[in-house]
Amino acid sequence: MKIEVKIDNQSYTVEIEDLHARPVIARVDGEPFEVWPEALDDGQPVSAAAPVIFVPDGSPTPSALDGPADTSGGREVTSPLPGVIVEILVKPGDTVARGQPLCTLEAMKMKNAIRANRDGEIAGVEVSVGDQVNHGQVLITYAE
Repeated sequence: MKIEVKIDNQSYTVEIEDLHARPVIARVDGEPFEVWPEALDDGQPVSAAAPVIFVPDGSPTPSALDGPADTSGGREVTSPLPGVIVEILVKPGDTVARGQPLCTLEAMKMKNAIRANRDGEIAGVEVSVGDQVNHGQVLITYAE
């Protein structure tokens, strides 16, 4: 998808690659940016005004983050869309880092990596390979 964006009388060409991939690759005037449009710890989708964007060197842009990565709080990772679990990459007791793949969800013949929304320890895996899941269904829980 290719769109033209105008900000403060400055025009930018933005090309978005696969919207179902994580991270989504957005090219602004040819420069690639990684965008992680995941749910927040409270299960609410990230607003368009505050996506987490990673620049090519891997560091988050200061304007995209309102503080440090969440290392406490939300205890659940939920399904962003309905589909079938095709792979589980973690087990209870595993320590994970924010952005690390936890499982793979297939929806509309597309495989989607479901990633950790924070650093933490896995308390439970609430699904099995082959399970049909609904949007918002709990997939993984973190230990407190």
